[in-house]
Amino acid sequence: MLENLKKEAFEINMAIVQHKLVVLTWGNASAIDRASGIMAIKPSGVAYDTLTWQDMVLVDLEGKVIDSKLKPSSDTLTHLEIYKGFSDVCGIVHTHSPWATAWAQAGKSIPALGTTHADHFSGDVPCLPPLTKVQVDEGYEKATGSTLVDYFLTNKINPLHIPACLLSGHASFVWGKTIFKALENAVALESCAEMAYHTLMLNPSANFPDYILNKHFTRKHGKDAYYGQNK
Repeated sequence: MLENLKKEAFEINMAIVQHKLVVLTWGNASAIDRASGIMAIKPSGVAYDTLTWQDMVLVDLEGKVIDSKLKPSSDTLTHLEIYKGFSDVCGIVHTHSPWATAWAQAGKSIPALGTTHADHFSGDVPCLPPLTKVQVDEGYEKATGSTLVDYFLTNKINPLHIPACLLSGHASFVWGKTIFKALENAVALESCAEMAYHTLMLNPSANFPDYILNKHFTRKHGKDAYYGQNK
């Protein structure tokens, strides 16, 4: 079981490179087995062209390494806080993809401006403000994750309806009910970020009616969804 978890995490880590969401080592992906409380994540600083599935690092929910001599990603505690806060999430992708990161560095949320965005996100993808100096000094990675979770809970945002978040000056974290869904959402986020930028360049006052947004989101997601084939 844990071997398969490593293989899934490896597959998605390689996929985010193939989808051009990552250059150098600017990203990581993780998968969690909820039954055992074990997470598989990319090792810190290991180049993608030398990475193997055996290199994936297993850690428990407290961040303790289970079976590896390699150090886990420096973002491990952020991933763990998201898993602890969002019980339905089983996969997380973090990248510094160009378009989503541009919005994050500008400190701006990605607005929902059309049906393409609405097919994946039920509203604007929020950009959180920077952490305080105290938060950074006391535990940067853990505070990154806990602040993200607190924002969603405080603002009553369903993390499966908006499965992504920007961190001001940083980049994006994206998740899903499976690690494969997290990858799909990360690919969608990057495309939506690029389209939103160009849309606002063409028409700075562009907007999108909520009733169309809601229709497009609910026809693909939720109990009344009818997009795709019956399972």
